[in-house]
Amino acid sequence: MNGSRIAAVGHYQPAKVLTNEDLAGLVDTSDEWIRSRVGIRTRHIAGPDEPVDELAAHAAAKALAAAGLTPADIDLVLVATSTAVDRSPNMAARVAARLGMQQPATMDLNVVCAGFTHALATADHAVRAGGAGRVLVVGADKMSEVTDWSDRSTCVLVGDGAGAAVVEAAEESGIGPVLWGSVPEMGNAVRIEGTPPRFAQEGQSVYRWATTQLPPIARRACERAGLEPEDLAGVVLHQANLRIIEPLAEKIGAVNAVVARDVTESGNTSAASIPLAFSKLVEQGAVSTGDPVLLFGFGGNLSYAGQVVRCP
Repeated sequence: MNGSRIAAVGHYQPAKVLTNEDLAGLVDTSDEWIRSRVGIRTRHIAGPDEPVDELAAHAAAKALAAAGLTPADIDLVLVATSTAVDRSPNMAARVAARLGMQQPATMDLNVVCAGFTHALATADHAVRAGGAGRVLVVGADKMSEVTDWSDRSTCVLVGDGAGAAVVEAAEESGIGPVLWGSVPEMGNAVRIEGTPPRFAQEGQSVYRWATTQLPPIARRACERAGLEPEDLAGVVLHQANLRIIEPLAEKIGAVNAVVARDVTESGNTSAASIPLAFSKLVEQGAVSTGDPVLLFGFGGNLSYAGQVVRCP
């Protein structure tokens, strides 16, 4: 085995749905204002008794079931999140405990909105280097817990959820080479900081960066996989804002691809957004087994990471 592949995916969202009309009762906003600026209609919000590791464990259990595996089959657990409350035990260890795992290696990655694609690349590297046979990769965030619900510039954006993938060794690689990097001098453009921690961003700066600087980077990720953008069957970008997703997808040139627009019903779920949207495309049959799909995360830290994967 000299490659790795995604064996299965899964996702989970809390039951509570917060509509734009609900938000209009909290802050000075409206359904028309929110839709016209970010394209979001609804978002799922976790309750105080639903911590991040619970969201993550639900998504992970679904991915394991879809792969026909048990928790004992996993060697390494990677959780991408930026909303962990405690420093230790880390989120991956808590997810492993919830799933009843015995001796997996556990590690968290905090690359905010690009966390899942960073974690997926790390899983691919670990498997191909022989460090793990099967890896559980989860993106999970509870953005509602780090949001100022009196700030209409941010509270209309966020949602909670989790998505997961099982990565395993394969004769031929189903996960393309990662293209990743960051813009350190612009790292403050997206922040979760303070006591209590609060989400804030420089929206216009992020919009300009994402729509002008990222298209050639995403195309290079396709080149590394040996594909042209028009060869893609699907494109799953970080679900930040429909006004970013649509022009970015168009500039990439993936003219034959299904473009994930889960942001409209889920909001910005940070590290959860890509696996959540990808899992829904797979579940809905919008993409088929073996189809090439570009996963491309960007945002917090002004970091980015993308790779072309083959659908499970």
